[in-house]
Amino acid sequence: MKKCFYYMLGVILLATAFTMTSCSLDNPPPVLAEISEEALNAASNELKLMQRTANNDGSWDNIVDGSSCLSVRFPYTVTVNGLDLTIDSKEDLQLIEDLFDASDFDEDVLNLVFPITVTLADYSEVTLNDKDELGDLVAECIEGGDDEDIECIDFVYPITLLTFNPDFVQTGSVTVTSDSELRRFFSGLETTDLVGVDYPISLELYDGTKVTITNNAELRDAIERAIYACDEDDDNDFGDDDFTEERLDALLVECPWLVKEVKRDNQYTTTDYEDYVLNFKEDGSVVARDRQGNLLNGEWSTRVSDYRVVISLEFEFLAEFNLVWLVDDIDDDRIKLFSKDGDKIIMKQYCEDQAVECTEAFIKETLSTCVWIPSQGDSSFLDSLSIDFSNMNIHVYNPNGEVVDEGNWELEGNVLVFNSLSMELANYIGEWEVIECSAARFVLKRNEETLVLEKLCE
Repeated sequence: MKKCFYYMLGVILLATAFTMTSCSLDNPPPVLAEISEEALNAASNELKLMQRTANNDGSWDNIVDGSSCLSVRFPYTVTVNGLDLTIDSKEDLQLIEDLFDASDFDEDVLNLVFPITVTLADYSEVTLNDKDELGDLVAECIEGGDDEDIECIDFVYPITLLTFNPDFVQTGSVTVTSDSELRRFFSGLETTDLVGVDYPISLELYDGTKVTITNNAELRDAIERAIYACDEDDDNDFGDDDFTEERLDALLVECPWLVKEVKRDNQYTTTDYEDYVLNFKEDGSVVARDRQGNLLNGEWSTRVSDYRVVISLEFEFLAEFNLVWLVDDIDDDRIKLFSKDGDKIIMKQYCEDQAVECTEAFIKETLSTCVWIPSQGDSSFLDSLSIDFSNMNIHVYNPNGEVVDEGNWELEGNVLVFNSLSMELANYIGEWEVIECSAARFVLKRNEETLVLEKLCE
């Protein structure tokens, strides 16, 4: 009797379990049914877009590896301009850029210390033993925003995904909390798998705007709209993402700019243009002053092109500066202009040359400090001379530090008078009107003759 009871009980339990299982397959809960109806095969456009959005973006360390398709795993060592650095975090990359910016000139050298481990787009890792192996991967990468990863929109996690077999029977469920988990989920799919998204989900655009998605069509539309919505910064211009056109405009007109390096058509012409001063005006005019004090007039304008701020320079007599320049390496006192052909101009802010009113007090106080280098256009007569105006006296020195003339000076309003000069500068005795003033430069005029004085402080 007991055996019969247990037998009957087993039959009842088995029948009950079979009935429950049949219900779960034939009559799934409403939410599960809705997800299964929108299930996508592994090769669908929607899942490919999700995969591209979750891909590893390697552009943030391009200063090290030169590729947006991979990133170097921490920690690793680099040699920058002869100095060894250990890179342990994203923040340490700023140290590299600081070393690059430390010099006015732009011949920077960075070498990775191998072996290194790199993370690829699908978050898999590869160990590289030398520069050639890295170069092979870099060569395979498509740069400039046409690569696979989509960076202008991101998933807001967590996201729950369900898998189904071809008969729409659920085979699994997973909740992912990061891009890497989502990307690895896709890597594990079989070609016959179907995937359903447990909507609603949220995505965040590059400007911080959040979008709520409730079905596959909305998902596809949101990602496709975002593909070209922003500058993905997939290049090796490490300082080009921290300023706007408005900030550049304001910075350019704030103070004059001193030219420190020029390269055009693969030729360095720095010796021809070093220490030229560019004075940008709000009306779109720009005045370049050469080392002899000659003024060259031009025009400038900025705009945004392909998500990049560019500046156009146009001079009549300064052809090597004429170009639509890309802009990067912008900070409070340094700007680098460059072209994709390797042309570049590096400028440093020169606020000491900002024009001020030529008052008697300002001229007297400023002229009495440091020494001053005189120049007169194309004339070489004053080359290599320096003048000390301290204590209302005039001492003229040659490059050997020898006094080659001396006298004194007096000032009334903006009229400067040189007295008692009898040797090198005897022809400069008399009254000079001070017509331009700054903390680092004076322009003096006598009839048609112009004399420029530029400050030199040791």
